[in-house]
Amino acid sequence: MQVLVVGGTGTLGRQIARRALDQGHQVRCVVRSPRKAAFLQEWGCELTRGDLLEPESLAYALEGQEAVIDAATARPTDSAGIYTIDWDGKLNLLRACEQAGVKRFVFVSLLGAERHREVPLMDIKYCTEQLLISSDFDYTILRCVAFMQGVIGQFAIPVLESQTVWVSGTPTPIAYMNTQDVARFAVAALSQPATVRQAFPVVGPKAWNTGEVTQLCERYSGKAARVFRVRPFLIRLMQGLAAFFEPGVNVAERLAFAEVTGGGQPLDAAMEASYEAFALDPGETTGLEGYLKEYYDTILRRLRELDADLDKEEKKKLPF
Repeated sequence: MQVLVVGGTGTLGRQIARRALDQGHQVRCVVRSPRKAAFLQEWGCELTRGDLLEPESLAYALEGQEAVIDAATARPTDSAGIYTIDWDGKLNLLRACEQAGVKRFVFVSLLGAERHREVPLMDIKYCTEQLLISSDFDYTILRCVAFMQGVIGQFAIPVLESQTVWVSGTPTPIAYMNTQDVARFAVAALSQPATVRQAFPVVGPKAWNTGEVTQLCERYSGKAARVFRVRPFLIRLMQGLAAFFEPGVNVAERLAFAEVTGGGQPLDAAMEASYEAFALDPGETTGLEGYLKEYYDTILRRLRELDADLDKEEKKKLPF
């Protein structure tokens, strides 16, 4: 199948592109900067320059495509606000798909978006879902929560380097999922009729709160963690300050997401129906415990090898 991946340079998008290639699909990725996406071309993807805010650039990207997998979202470093990039961009993409005659559309959304419409990103995801539901597209909506890759920067590295782990609000159990596993669902949707015009939760096998994640990092790194919990009023203060300056609008909109991850309400869901519809084996899904253990085993082994190499270099400098 000819598949267009939108957001192919992102943490999830690159895994979707890789999985689609492995499953025998012909993959095209629309990217803003082909030079920064050279690794996708090396894997076997076709690259085409395009921007969701430039509708005319999407015509060629969609030419000859049978399906679209949309994993794109605004980045905190983007100058424009999230409503401009994500909402206007999604409208342009869906219009372009209609004009190109592309019916199959897989959309990566967020779990519980309808409950948190005060948060810009959740509001956009909810509105996009409603747009797809009322459309003629053969859509599949994947409602995700959080990726295990994000745990590395927020918890694993700070604990390893004896830095402070910053957490917000009330401890919230989150069912983290490996992006490689999310990619399995996204690509499997293309060949599973039971997923057409349906929405499914796509979350990890267990929900972990910040204290439990920190304990895992301490166990596998052999170091004690320093945790600082940011009070909600401080986040609201930073959000207000960031929103006061135009370049910080997107940062302020991202800070609003802390109301979701720090709200205390568990972010998880039953996955039995999802695995059945996508014909996937839950036993192949990565757990957070195994993911962190593998990460620390790899990092600590490399650090020991680096120390050994440094010792050899120092010994070479000795006069005896």
